[in-house]
Amino acid sequence: MLGALPERAPEPAVWARLKLSAQGHVQFEKAYYSAPFRLIGKHLWLRATPSSVQIYEEHRLVAVHPRLARPGQRATVEDHLPPAGRAFLRSDPAWCRTEAATVGTACSELVERLLDHPILERLRAAQGILRLGERFGPLRLEAACRRALAFDDPRYRTVNTILERGLDAQAGPEAAFDRLAEAYTGSGRFCRDTRSLLVH
Repeated sequence: MLGALPERAPEPAVWARLKLSAQGHVQFEKAYYSAPFRLIGKHLWLRATPSSVQIYEEHRLVAVHPRLARPGQRATVEDHLPPAGRAFLRSDPAWCRTEAATVGTACSELVERLLDHPILERLRAAQGILRLGERFGPLRLEAACRRALAFDDPRYRTVNTILERGLDAQAGPEAAFDRLAEAYTGSGRFCRDTRSLLVH
């Protein structure tokens, strides 16, 4: 004799074997799901249904998240992060503004432009830019922010590239223009006054 059907039909599930990144997330269908940081670098099993995502270390369940719908979205459980990551996650806009002010006016302006945008990813970009000060120091970070603003490109990737390539030590566009103008209007090597040019 057949038993009664369950009240709810089982949800179809998709399984995937994924590596936990150094940021403590696995990527599935362009969305990101956290798992305990002690598992970073390991391959985990992810079970996805239309409504949820479960992450397993072999047969042991280690994380459960709601299924995300949009590419780039993140589901992060704070307890999954290492202590430094938890502090980073708590770095709200007010903290970013305070920290940026200690770096300098250019950094403050750049962070403010990021935080004016109502997307959470901009907050992460502001947090990331401020963390660059730990690697490169506040003076270089301020110079890099100034250069990024001069090119109207206040993005994390831009500031990071400027610092990694040492472009913060180069003159900004205004100074480069001044040097070019000097070659034509000042004491350029081949500049001669009009009186000498008119003498035959």
